[in-house]
Amino acid sequence: MLRLTAVMYLPVGATLAGIFIVAALTMGLDTGMPILYSAIAGFLVGLPISWLVARQINNLS
Repeated sequence: MLRLTAVMYLPVGATLAGIFIVAALTMGLDTGMPILYSAIAGFLVGLPISWLVARQINNLS
C-alpha cells in the first residue's frame, strides 16, 4: 500500500498545492512567502489524503 500511496501522492499533492496557491492569490496574498507557504501546505495536506485514497483503492480490490 505504501507504493500506491506514493503514486497517489504525486497528483494529489500537486493538485492541492495548486488549489491552495490559487486560494492565496484570490485572497490578495500575492507576494512570494504566502505563495510558498500555501504550496507547502498543499503538499503536506496531500500526504494523508493520498493515504486515504490508496486505502480505499485497496479495499475495492
